[in-house]
Amino acid sequence: MVCATAYEYRSLPPPKDIESSSASNNNDKTNEDKNLNDDRGSALGLENGQELIEKGTKRPQKEGPIQKKDPHREGFWLRCLLAFSPTVNGSKIISTEPAAKDNLTCLHGLRVLSLGWVVMVHTYLQVFSIAENKMLRTVTERNFMFQTISNATFSVDTFFFISGLLVTILFYRSLGSLGSEKGTYLKTSSTKFIIMILYRFVRLTPAYLFVLGMNEIAIKQAQARTVFSPAVVDHLTCEKFWWRNALYLNSLYPRTEMCMLWSWYMANDTQFYVLGIFLLLLSVKYFKTAIGIVSLLIASSWFTTFSIAYSNDYIARIQEPFALFDELYDKPWLRAGPYFIGTITGYILFKTKCQLKLPLGAGLIGWMLSAMVMFSVVYGLYPGNLTVLTSSVYAALGHTAWAMAVAFIVIQCCTGSARMIDSLLSLRLMYPLSRLTYCAYLVHPVIMMVTCAQMDGPLHLHNGLVLILYFGNLVASYLLSFCVSLALEAPVVNLLKIAFTSKKRAR
Repeated sequence: MVCATAYEYRSLPPPKDIESSSASNNNDKTNEDKNLNDDRGSALGLENGQELIEKGTKRPQKEGPIQKKDPHREGFWLRCLLAFSPTVNGSKIISTEPAAKDNLTCLHGLRVLSLGWVVMVHTYLQVFSIAENKMLRTVTERNFMFQTISNATFSVDTFFFISGLLVTILFYRSLGSLGSEKGTYLKTSSTKFIIMILYRFVRLTPAYLFVLGMNEIAIKQAQARTVFSPAVVDHLTCEKFWWRNALYLNSLYPRTEMCMLWSWYMANDTQFYVLGIFLLLLSVKYFKTAIGIVSLLIASSWFTTFSIAYSNDYIARIQEPFALFDELYDKPWLRAGPYFIGTITGYILFKTKCQLKLPLGAGLIGWMLSAMVMFSVVYGLYPGNLTVLTSSVYAALGHTAWAMAVAFIVIQCCTGSARMIDSLLSLRLMYPLSRLTYCAYLVHPVIMMVTCAQMDGPLHLHNGLVLILYFGNLVASYLLSFCVSLALEAPVVNLLKIAFTSKKRAR
């Protein structure tokens, strides 16, 4: 970053988008391939397909000697250096340029709202762990509206849904390149599969491992000074089991052995991505078989979850949203439904070119059903008198039902049938926050744990205090995520773009 900044100020005015210098001669031909390769990681539905939902109309460039200069003369290594430019990367992150009309801009709002929901529930858990008036927690959890907090787990299902949707749309929009390459279907598909998996790994891992290391160091230092009993033992588990996170396998192990407990989502989403890419490649030649496998995966997820819940005499309670964490919360076979509902939704939007129009009556029924499902899933546990059978059905179908309700809203927004809601979810203010969602998700628990460890006494639990802490956590998370994105995430994305466009030019 320092070298890139020095070069900019010594030799050039702030350079234009690095992406344009590496793709100016490829233009329309490259766009489809770039959408496939620049999937932005798909983690948290946070990065996946970022260009698809944010690519806007570029402002006309002013005439000048710098703009007229052939960008290819800058050379490969110079473009690699400028990939670390904080000026360029920072302007990209905070840009609120209008997006193209056919883009899925409503996903920006869904990302931001979902992350806000996640931070809210984690803030309550932060205060609960160090509160002095523990009895008030019991009173708070009995409140009907507290289900909004205790059932925030469904926000993660929204991320899974977005990931599946964008991976599918990007894949099918770039399908022409798959069919045009020489060689057999098996060879071509295998090559694509390996490239896309490696791309995702390189795209996500640097920022992820940086935060993991930062978390281990911060927790180790904080635990030595805190007056509270440690809520987590990341200073021990991360040192021993960090490699599981690096391979995105940590969600397959017990909670007591997990480093960065909240990173279970990263592992699940990566596992879904690998399986999803395989099924998408399979669908090119064996579409019905791929559809059958997707349906089987969703149904098997329901059956597995129901069986585990019923065999463990699980009863869903407002007070215990994370009961049976290892058995019923973080395992991929429990969360597959939302991801593959997103896959199906992405295919529908691609196939209809976002032109699907429902009759007025069908649309109204869809909105009512969607609202009823969401309300039932989030607030259906009150007052907590569910049986084992009902709780097992709730655990099995709740995540998929939530994703189906979100799918209807997204389809309505993307097809222009819900302009008011679409305009709210597509506010320009959402664009920068959406780009930072991945890093904000990674860093926000670290901020909370370090803050708690610095306190010299317990807090007095009060909803007003929690609200103030929530906004503080949210702002601090976005500020720190901006720094991480500027230093690691954005440069890696730029380098990957340069590598892929250079490879195409070499052909």
